[in-house]
Amino acid sequence: MPRRNRSKSDQAGAEPRPLGAGLADQRHESGPDGEWLVRGIPGAQATKAYRCPGCDHEIPAGRPHLVVWPAEDYGTVEDRRHWHQGCWSARGRRGPSSRR
Repeated sequence: MPRRNRSKSDQAGAEPRPLGAGLADQRHESGPDGEWLVRGIPGAQATKAYRCPGCDHEIPAGRPHLVVWPAEDYGTVEDRRHWHQGCWSARGRRGPSSRR
């Protein structure tokens, strides 16, 4: 049986879902810098370029990477950061880049 899309009237009283709710491919990570939710983005879904806060280099469209946001209250869309996998893994050895 095909899925029925909900109409706007069905959604009128619904609470907004927190960022990251219902994402099966996300994981929780703990570190000295806090609690984080981490989601892998495959290259096919990476449709625009981002700047990695770990190395200050561009993550080009089409490149697999991670989206990370604070675990507390799921953060907001503005709290999300896109990281290279290696930069995220090395963040304990080197902080965010000094360039702003």
